[in-house]
Amino acid sequence: MSPGTSRSDRRLLAPFLILAGLVGLWASFELVLAKFETLDDADAVLGCDFSIVVQCGANLASDQGAAFGFPNPLLGLAGFVAPVAVGVALLAGATFARWFWVVFHLGVTAGMAFVVWLIGQSIYVLGTLCPWCMVVWAVMIPLFLTLTLRNAAAGVFGDGARRVGSYLLTWLVPLTLACYLAVALLAQFRLDVLRYL
Repeated sequence: MSPGTSRSDRRLLAPFLILAGLVGLWASFELVLAKFETLDDADAVLGCDFSIVVQCGANLASDQGAAFGFPNPLLGLAGFVAPVAVGVALLAGATFARWFWVVFHLGVTAGMAFVVWLIGQSIYVLGTLCPWCMVVWAVMIPLFLTLTLRNAAAGVFGDGARRVGSYLLTWLVPLTLACYLAVALLAQFRLDVLRYL
């Protein structure tokens, strides 16, 4: 298998990238709308504010909600276009060289690192869980795992990673569920989320 683009990328990876990107765009767009609503009325009760623990308002109003000086959801609107574009291009028959997969992976890895930071800030600093933010987390985790393991299996990271990538790729769903469970347990132990639902 070449480190470039394979047939399974068109059959399996492409639809997943499109779906993940669209869900991420949807959640980011909803967060942008919520941010506009709070800018228009600082006392607005947002549709995603369900309790003192599960809410969007506190996260959007925090310094962490604008980590780079502008609302974080704008990063989502820009960033989630990439997986959609790559997925559509794969379906259209495009082939990508190894360097492209490396660059794409670096972008997704940066997004995942930011999401991990946001999860920590949300649970341990802000003490709230933003529903639309959690949709973004739920998309980024399998997106990162899928792309990392696909690239390893395809030899993008060198021949030594092929066997490990191929093996772990068969465990993609359990690995994703384990990550979801880890985040849920951290939130429950820290915030006692179930008591506030």
